[in-house]
Amino acid sequence: MKLVSKSLQAYRIHLEEIAKQLHQLAIDIHNNDLASTISELRNTINEPFLFVIVGEVKAGKSSFINALLGTGEEIVKVAPEPCTDTIQQVIFGEEADEIEINKSLKKIIRPVEILKDISVVDTPGTNTISDEHEEITEGFVPRSDLIVFVFEAKNPYRQSAWTFFDYIHKDWQKKVIFVLQQADLMEEPDLQVNIQGVTDYAIKKGVDTPNVFAVSAKMELEGKQEESGFRLLNEFIQENIISKNAYLLKLGSSLDTSRNLLQKIQLTLSKLENQIQEDQAFRDDVLHTLAEQEERSNKQVDKLAEALLGEYDRITSQSKRDLSQGLGFFRITGRSFRSIFSRNESPKRWLESLTKDLELELEKNFTHKLQEGIEEIADSISQMARIINLKVQNKQAILKQGDDIFGVISERRRSVLRELRDRYQQFMKDTDSFVDKEVFPQASSFSPDLATGSGIAVIGAVLAAITAFDITGGIISAVGLLFAGGSIALRRGKIINGFGSEIKQGRKQLKEELLDKLKAYVQHIRRKIDQNFEDYDKLLENEKNQFQALITRYKEIEMEMDKLEKEIPKK
Repeated sequence: MKLVSKSLQAYRIHLEEIAKQLHQLAIDIHNNDLASTISELRNTINEPFLFVIVGEVKAGKSSFINALLGTGEEIVKVAPEPCTDTIQQVIFGEEADEIEINKSLKKIIRPVEILKDISVVDTPGTNTISDEHEEITEGFVPRSDLIVFVFEAKNPYRQSAWTFFDYIHKDWQKKVIFVLQQADLMEEPDLQVNIQGVTDYAIKKGVDTPNVFAVSAKMELEGKQEESGFRLLNEFIQENIISKNAYLLKLGSSLDTSRNLLQKIQLTLSKLENQIQEDQAFRDDVLHTLAEQEERSNKQVDKLAEALLGEYDRITSQSKRDLSQGLGFFRITGRSFRSIFSRNESPKRWLESLTKDLELELEKNFTHKLQEGIEEIADSISQMARIINLKVQNKQAILKQGDDIFGVISERRRSVLRELRDRYQQFMKDTDSFVDKEVFPQASSFSPDLATGSGIAVIGAVLAAITAFDITGGIISAVGLLFAGGSIALRRGKIINGFGSEIKQGRKQLKEELLDKLKAYVQHIRRKIDQNFEDYDKLLENEKNQFQALITRYKEIEMEMDKLEKEIPKK
């Protein structure tokens, strides 16, 4: 084995550290397949250059391997019938041995000098490779340094081999050479036609400069080295593998594979990013809906307040005009005179009647408008709760079922969303969800019976209770005090001004209680709905933090790969 310079050792150590970080990242995103592949890559960074020999049954792969190793020994058995179910890996060892790793993989150990620099994998025919041969597609191909496609020289165009080539070249971008085996069975002109045909076909498949060799393992094993075609192949191997460039080539190949694996991790991270974006979009949609519904309810509150205040202004203005006219000198004098004969004709009784009529008029006109307004606001608030409920229940459709790439993360998301759906369903049923004891202290008097089993049904009753305040009491009480004592006629101006002042105060009180209490209640319901999402928000924040940590590590690994790629000399 050739000595490796310290600088090359430093490149190897750097690559090993990159592979270690890559492996941990694959573990942390719970992608076990990638983690296993990267683990194999880490194990091979210090191993010999790995040749993977592929081709159809009867293409002469086993004979080719025996001739390539040049030991004179039939290391890979050449059976009369094709062995289609076993992968054989030939490796270096101080003592010859054969170990059956599993039913699909056997390791052949031989003390052959060339095996210190290369390890050879003999695969089943490409037309017999099945799902059971994961060692090829998931084990050896991703970490291979060179793939040798062996064709039968007479017919190098069979589909299964080229289909397998498409997988290797497009998915893994592995270095490939093409070998036309059993060249001794063809005339030279026909052989050259097939060599050119394979070259042209490989170019069409995306290989810039195909390396195509025509060989005869039979002639090589018979000692006819000058005629076998192996000399050119061996020179290629010497120049590209068993040479000062071999280590650089292997490092470059391992780095390329690491970068390919990193890209696969990036695709996996994209799935997590998409999930986070969907989760955030759902949450933003809920917040937007709540804001829209709150605004809609508040506009209805403003509309109700405007209608009630307009009615208040109309009724109180008329009462004020009646008061002003009734306090005229002649009318007061007349009532005073008539009161001598009937107490019901006294100015005091007239004033009491005036305020009583005002009270009845306000209550009569307010009741109908207030009921209509409450129904509209109650419907709006109910709609807010129902729309959010629909969104929560439909969130299930956004989840990616069966996607276990992120393991614990995926399960946690499903768990939190299940809890959100269940909690919100209970929220909709619970009477206390729609009662604000700060705005409405008597809320405790509401029972589940009032809500007929549904919390949302209590909204109208709560709104009615919130708006059940005394509109006229302050005015009537103040007017009564103004009329007490002294001559009413002499106090006419003061009484009218006092009446007007109390009307304004009553209007202010009405507006404040309508707007403040009703809007406070709307805000209370929005806040109560939003509180159901506390665990979901924590989940989303945790997902974002996890993703950011993963993407930071991904970028760090990518930067290290770029750095190492610039450091490694080009051959």
